[in-house]
Amino acid sequence: MRVSGLIRLLALAFALVATWIFLRTSDSFSTRTIRLPRWMADMAPKDIEIKKTKCGLSKPCPFNYFAFRICSGAANVVGPSMCFENQIIMSPVKNNVGRGLNIALVNGTTGKVLRKNSFDMYSGDAKLLVNFLKEIPRDTLVLVASYDDPGTKMNDDIRKLFSNLGSSYVKQLGFRDSWVFLGARDLKNKSPFEQFLKSNPETNKYDGWPELLELEGCVPRKVF
Repeated sequence: MRVSGLIRLLALAFALVATWIFLRTSDSFSTRTIRLPRWMADMAPKDIEIKKTKCGLSKPCPFNYFAFRICSGAANVVGPSMCFENQIIMSPVKNNVGRGLNIALVNGTTGKVLRKNSFDMYSGDAKLLVNFLKEIPRDTLVLVASYDDPGTKMNDDIRKLFSNLGSSYVKQLGFRDSWVFLGARDLKNKSPFEQFLKSNPETNKYDGWPELLELEGCVPRKVF
């Protein structure tokens, strides 16, 4: 027998033996648990721990800062909501919001909620709102969220008081506008925490109202 023929015969025999071994072990192979070497197991990705932030912020606030989130109302259907340091201050679930302006006062040093009220600017709460704003204590943060119609009967006194709290947009606030704001009494500069959206029939998201606004961030203690 030639050498080449012997090699082909041995190759065929090897293939047959290998096929037989594979068929013998294939049934049990499918049910075996494949174990990675320890060094490879250490490299395998572990479960990612999701850290919860106060008020659901995208990232935690630095030390000595307060976390907050303010959402305006959606048309005249869904009321606004306010969260401060993971505490829901006002919301439709708490049933303590109303059409117009919803305002919460928070101690700027301790983070304690001092007062919370809603003022219907359509039915004539303007005088009550003026007195409320004039009585804000020092070192107080002011959180504001609009709902339905915040500006129909807003007068110059109210606009001036909100401007003194740091608002840049209150002078433009009108019928069915959306507005969210965080300011403080005697703030020297304009607040960086404010959003405003004018009601416009051509751009309104809802029938007669602009879309809701959402404001979140970290406010330092004693920013005033």
